[in-house]
Amino acid sequence: MTSTTIQKINQIGVPVKDLARASEFYETQLELPMLFKTDTMAFFDCNGLRLMLSLPEKEEFAHASSILYFDVADIQQAYAEFQSRGVQFSGPPHCVVKNGPAETWMAFFHDTEGNTHALTSERVVS
Repeated sequence: MTSTTIQKINQIGVPVKDLARASEFYETQLELPMLFKTDTMAFFDCNGLRLMLSLPEKEEFAHASSILYFDVADIQQAYAEFQSRGVQFSGPPHCVVKNGPAETWMAFFHDTEGNTHALTSERVVS
């Protein structure tokens, strides 16, 4: 396995219209443990798979669907490799959240059907 090999699905993102209402549903009704929350996102644990509820940053994410987040060891290297394979990204890898010493980096892309997905990688900052 190389650093550009997809290792697992790390996170599933669900766009929401009302973060407080949606967080309450997932935490209270589904009894998923909340990992952490920001102004625009809430993260829950689903037996090791992270579920992210988020207010859409852009109109392209404002639809009733899920986004698959594919975990890679080195997001910069994977981004370059996937681009060389013809994957069309909407922008370069960028940090989306800092949680203590950890940073979550993502790079969004579209599949052939117009679905948005992302590469993701966790970095520990010293």
